[in-house]
Amino acid sequence: MGKIIPIISVIVITILAGLFFYDSSSVDKELLNRTFSVAAVYLVDEEVVEISFVDNTQKTDTIILEVLGLQPSFQKTYSGSSFIERIPFVPPDKFGWELHPVIILAENQDLGLIEIKTEIHEENEPEKPVIFSKQ
Repeated sequence: MGKIIPIISVIVITILAGLFFYDSSSVDKELLNRTFSVAAVYLVDEEVVEISFVDNTQKTDTIILEVLGLQPSFQKTYSGSSFIERIPFVPPDKFGWELHPVIILAENQDLGLIEIKTEIHEENEPEKPVIFSKQ
């Protein structure tokens, strides 16, 4: 267990750095924020993370959801323009929710393949930022 946390930390930092330095100037962030609604909320009383995705244009055909940092890693594919997934989840240790980024790949008819990244937050906390990148 002691060796897993540093490995996971390196993976998460690498992914976040890649997203941070990715030049997404060609992606209209306002358009993407209007098109896609994403939430990842930890429901304390139920000990689940509820992840929701909606394409307001209804033009997404395939969605892949992945939650990193879990053993085993969670990945699921959906067809259609929306989903709600509830995943049993133990609250994070001292390293926090940052070890469990939520990554969504959405294949949209007009926009192509869009990668969406956010973090889990608890019910009474503010939503985390959503990062978009075009693949």
